[in-house]
Amino acid sequence: MSSEVLLLSGPNLNELGVRLPEIYGSMTLDDHVATFSKVLHDAGYSVRHVQSNFEGELIECVQAARGISEAIVINAGAFTHTSWALSDALESFPGPKIEVHISNPAAREPFRHISTLAPVVQGSIAGFKNATYVVAGHAILDLLT
Repeated sequence: MSSEVLLLSGPNLNELGVRLPEIYGSMTLDDHVATFSKVLHDAGYSVRHVQSNFEGELIECVQAARGISEAIVINAGAFTHTSWALSDALESFPGPKIEVHISNPAAREPFRHISTLAPVVQGSIAGFKNATYVVAGHAILDLLT
């Protein structure tokens, strides 16, 4: 197995920096990926990032990661609250998994309080805005060592 960590980004995250900056900040998805990647690269890991607005594509990435990626960090966006299929795919991935959110879903609309992913990941990191992906990078390294 390689030293790869898969970073998955769900729907609308390609709009970071433009969409609701009062909630998500001004950093773009590329900024967050670069921040996360630096933490992992400094520890000798490569990062493969995939962003998709399509649930099935994210599921296929999780399935394809078996035997290739050592861990998955996922910001599933709104799929967090609706996708039991994505949860099922993550459950069958053998390595560590972390759910991340730039905002704090528990402090937002009631439908965001439920995570279909929480039961199948080792932990969730939410609400740290620009620092979210730095914290996630260190957390996944801790789980891998």
